[in-house]
Formats: sequence, C-alpha cells, structure tokens
Amino acid sequence: MIQRIMSDLLPLLDGAVERGDLLVSSRENISALLAGSNSPVAEAVVTELAESGEWAELNDRFFKTLVFGTGGLRGRTVGRVVTVAEEGEGGPLGRPEHPCVGTASMNFYNVGRAIRGMVAYVKKYLASQGIERKPSFAFAEDTRHYSRDFAEFCAKVCVELGCDAYLFEDARATPQLSFLIRELRLDAGVVLTASHNPAQDNGFKAYFNEGAQLVEPHASGVLDEFQDITEEAYEALPVSEQGTLTVLGAEADRRYMDKLKTLLLRPDLLENGGAKVVFTNIHGTGGHISVPILRELGFEVLTVAEQDGGDGRFPTVASPNPENAPALAMAMELAEKENAEIVIGTDPDCDRMGVAVRNDAGEMQLLTGNQIGSLMAWYRTKTMFDLGILNDSNRGHAALIKTFVTTELQTAIAEKFGVNMVDTLTGFKFISDKLMKYEQGIPADKYEGDYRDLSEEVTRKLRLEYSRFFIFGGEESYGYLGADFVRDKDGNMAAVMFAEVAAYAKSQGMTIAGLLDAIYKEFGFYLEQGKSMVMEGAEGAAQIKALNDSYSNTPPTEVDGVAVSRVRDFAKEQFEDSEGDTIPNAGMLLVELEDGRSFAVRPSGTEPKIKFYLFGKDEPSDDLEASKQKVRDGLDSLWAGLESDAQARMA
Repeated sequence: MIQRIMSDLLPLLDGAVERGDLLVSSRENISALLAGSNSPVAEAVVTELAESGEWAELNDRFFKTLVFGTGGLRGRTVGRVVTVAEEGEGGPLGRPEHPCVGTASMNFYNVGRAIRGMVAYVKKYLASQGIERKPSFAFAEDTRHYSRDFAEFCAKVCVELGCDAYLFEDARATPQLSFLIRELRLDAGVVLTASHNPAQDNGFKAYFNEGAQLVEPHASGVLDEFQDITEEAYEALPVSEQGTLTVLGAEADRRYMDKLKTLLLRPDLLENGGAKVVFTNIHGTGGHISVPILRELGFEVLTVAEQDGGDGRFPTVASPNPENAPALAMAMELAEKENAEIVIGTDPDCDRMGVAVRNDAGEMQLLTGNQIGSLMAWYRTKTMFDLGILNDSNRGHAALIKTFVTTELQTAIAEKFGVNMVDTLTGFKFISDKLMKYEQGIPADKYEGDYRDLSEEVTRKLRLEYSRFFIFGGEESYGYLGADFVRDKDGNMAAVMFAEVAAYAKSQGMTIAGLLDAIYKEFGFYLEQGKSMVMEGAEGAAQIKALNDSYSNTPPTEVDGVAVSRVRDFAKEQFEDSEGDTIPNAGMLLVELEDGRSFAVRPSGTEPKIKFYLFGKDEPSDDLEASKQKVRDGLDSLWAGLESDAQARMA
C-alpha cells in the first residue's frame, strides 16, 4: 500500500509538484506504481531519482501509463538515467540487472499486468462463446534487452493462471508467431519486441486467435482488463488446475519454411540458381529463417558476420532499422567486395525488410519501402495474370491492399490490371482485418474441414469465386505480405517474394533497378519522402499532441505557395474504404495541393515522433531522369514549406 512509501519521499514529490518540476500525472502514477508493486527496487529507484533532483527523468517515466498503440505496448527498458538500484549486479551485454521502473516503461510490473489482462479477457471471451477448455497462448521474443526474460515470465504467468503456453526455444521472428497461432489454433499470443526502435526500448505486441494484432473489440477488452489490474502480485492456481508449457524448435521452423515456399509463383525462374545475396539481420532474428530458405531456393547467400549474432545493444548501428541507410552500410560494403547483386536486411523482429540492389551503372542503390512494395505488387499481379490465376472474369474479386500513406503507384498498378485497391489506416492489423473478412466471406458449405488446413491453391480459388483474393499488401515502412497464412507483415516472406522478383528481372536481362525504371516509364514517376520530428519524454508528448491538434483545428490553406485543394481529417470526419467499410477515426490529416503534390501528417503509434509523408508524381515521360529530378525538387520544396509551417505552429 501507499504507506510503504518512505516517509521522507512524499514531501519531496509534493514539493516538486508545487514548484512545477513534477507533473501532477507523474505524482499520481508514482503513487499507483509504488502501491501496486511488490518489488523493493521500485521504491529505491523513485527515491534515488527524487533525492537527486532528476525530475525530468521521473516525468519521462511516469507522465503516462502504457496503452496499446499500433504496435502494442512500447516503452524504455533502460532509462536515460540508470539508478544504482536498477544497475544492481548488472546483466548480459552490459544492461542493468533490472528494467526501467516507471508506468510509461517496459518492466515486469507492466508486462505482468498486460499478460494477466490478456488471460482474463481470453477466459471471458471463451466463456462467452460457450467454449469450456484451458486458453492457449504462444510467446516469442526478439534479441532485445530483457526480451527473453519477459517471454519466459509471460509463459510462467499463463501456466500458473490455468493456460497452456507455447514458447520458442530461442528468439524468433514476429511473423512466425502469427503463423504458429493460426497453425495450432491458439487463442492468443505475444511477441516481446519493440521492432525497429532504439536499443533501450522493448514492447509487448499482442495477437488474437486469427494470428493478427489486436483489433476491436478485443483491443479495448484487453486494455480494460489491463488497466483494472493495479497489483503486481497474483495468486497462482493449484498445480492441478495449471496449464502446460511446450517449448518449440526446429520442427516448428520447418513447417513455417515449407509454407513460405508456397509463395513462389514461378519456381522455374530459380532452376538455374539465383543471384548472389548479402543478408543481414542487424543483430536480430531474421537470419534464422531467411538465410536457410534463400539458400534452399538456390541463392548464394553471404552474411555480415559482425551482425549475425543476436545482440540487444545493436552495437554496429545507430538504429537497427532497415529503413535507414546506415543500418545496411556494412552489408553494402560486403556486397561491393563480393560483387553481390542484392542486399537484404531485416529489423530485430524480422517483420520489416530493406533492400539495396546493383543498378545498371554497377552501383549499389538503396530502394525505398514504397519502391520495394511496388515491385512486388506489380510482379505478383502481372504474373498471376500471365499464369491464368487472374483473368477478366475474376479480376473483380482480387485486391491489392496498402495504407493511405503508401505510394499511389500501387493504385495505378491496380487500375491498370483492373483489380481492386483497398486503403487502410497505418498499422498492419488493419490489413489483417481485411484478410479475416475475405476468409469469412466464403460460405461455410463451399469447403470441408478447417480453412487453415486447405492449400494455397484451394483457398485462392474459393476466395476468387466467393469472396476476395488478397494478391499482395504492404506499407511504406518496409512491411509486406503476400499470403494470408500469416496475418502480420513478414520479413521472411518478403525476402522470398523479392528473391523471385530478382530472378524474374535476371530472366529478362534486366537489373532490379532497371525493372523499376521500366515500371516508371509505363506508369509515370512516383516519389515519396518520409520526414519526422522527434520529441521525447513528457514534454515531447505534449508537443506532438499540440502540433497534431493544430493541423486538425487549423489545417493549411496553402503550402509552398500552392493552394490546398482537399483536406481529409480522419480524426473528425467519417470515411469509407473502397469496399464500403467504415474507416476508424485516427489522428491523421491528408492534404492535397492543386499541383498534384500531397502530404499526410500523423503522430507515430510506436515512437516519440510526429511523421510527415510527402507524395509527388509525374506523368510517363521519355526523359525519365528529368521527370525524377522535377519530382525530387518539388518534394524538397514541399518539405521546406512544411517544416517552416510546423515550426511556426509550435512557436
């Protein structure tokens, strides 16, 4: 209880609030955590920070409580200020012994409440469905600090609360957990990961029984249960009522890899061997599946030895994010040395994939997430028509899916082939929600057994005849999916699909960069730029909210000297997608200019930043280089105008 707080701590906290050093919300959250925690470390940490006058650190740790965003729960596990109590005897790879104390941090207090909230919700859900059995959960983790500790802890809590738990023997990719949930018909799952965030962060990414991240009504249900739990301690059930723990290894990997191979549309392209590839998992999980499967498909795969092992410090990069060129620098150096044709990099939990390719000039060229996705969307759509899978009679039942902030080149591709384009909000769970809709749209009497047991060929025919067939989906932030047996973006799947694109380009006597230029010549040149403003901690969160509110309350009427032709405010207005489904409200503004340029602005759901997405395009031109320069100059000018406007709004 609150009486446990040291008597000399309360006056310190109250005095800081009176002086304006400590936020009222921080004071309230400190009290709540100390009242509910059963760890002596928590009180020692708060006392140490307060007595040292580290009020900014306390505000950053306690200004809010964690909530489920686009990537589940995320927060720091290592504070900017590491206390003596947290450092303890130290931990692996130089981390503190104990994770960061705070209601806005990832620690056992929050992780324990989160998994207990999920258990409580799943039990109620099963009861509401008339299902009488033990709930079942799967757990996976990446290579971050505390990931394994959190995963083992979650599995232990589940078992002690009467659930069966499945835990991988070591770090695994996020999408493999999605596959496992669907394959084993589990009720829920969690990946302990912060994806591509900095090394000090970790997260709790929650999945439900379809293998997709939580969507409504499950997201709110789990959040309510999570917030209702205030005590860290819990009472384990009698041993006879507890669940069992199953540890998974090579056999589960093999089943996943075999399913990934069904993605190939033209295996014949690989009969004479594939390209030379340099792969890096940037100290994460990607090499466990992507490297062996690419080798099995005939590719010569080299890896960056310094980045092969799992290491939560990510010591060779400033950020383990394949969106950022420096993260692929070592792989590109190896590619130059070994004359490799492709560089593939995945983030720590292998749900994102970045690529560099050798262009017509013989130089390694980085591709953006929009370019990578467009190549795969074009190739897979075109090839399905070439193979007769898609045709004039069924194209109306086929769809590409992307997020609103992903390139409109993919919309142009869909229009050219006469298939549907569906736009969703940012967050792959919205794409996965569409896949569930398509699966459920097939009449139950049209097939026998469980949909998940059917082959890709059979489910494709069913969807094309009775529902909608998902060709490909993705988002600009380097996340892609090419089949519905996984319900989240999949870096392993992306590696297989992109390898086939590379084989196709080679069969046509083209480089991948040359193939991309050929697409531009047909559809016109499209270019996108992603920009962001990072604002960390309690003060930063307030700045992000104020700036986002400013755009919503007073949207621009002119940017870069060009009049605004249309504004879509997803927070205030109600929109429907191309299938007539209502789009949930979200803090995003889409702004179109009269000259064809456009931009979007939204706060990140996983990082302390506000994001800007800039879009430019030009009609097909015989002079592609001039077209590229024209669009680049236009986006550079647009950003200069937006950056100036944002600074003025914040001032």
